[in-house]
Amino acid sequence: MSTETPALTLSQTRLLATVIKTTRNMLALAEQEAWDAVADLEVLRREDLKRCFEIPVQDDKGELVAEALAVLLHLNEELMGQLKTARDQVAEEGNTQIRNLEAASEYQKMRLIR
Repeated sequence: MSTETPALTLSQTRLLATVIKTTRNMLALAEQEAWDAVADLEVLRREDLKRCFEIPVQDDKGELVAEALAVLLHLNEELMGQLKTARDQVAEEGNTQIRNLEAASEYQKMRLIR
């Protein structure tokens, strides 16, 4: 039984590339406000990342992994920015709806007083 740590394999490299591509797709879907699709891809992305890092990375492959993770972090920041913008927009729409309902209620009260 070997206790040697396996090197970053071709399949791991492909998984990292797949995760980056998936993240880019998520960003494009977020721009289209397709949040259900973004959530579905997030589940797949997490599974791919888990599989990718089940095997420890050897020191000589660390730079490749670091670069891929830097790309992922940058894309994640963009994705989180889009999510925050969408969340803020939904909150504002909710606040506007509440104000409209309150105004309609006040108008209704005024009609009843007359």
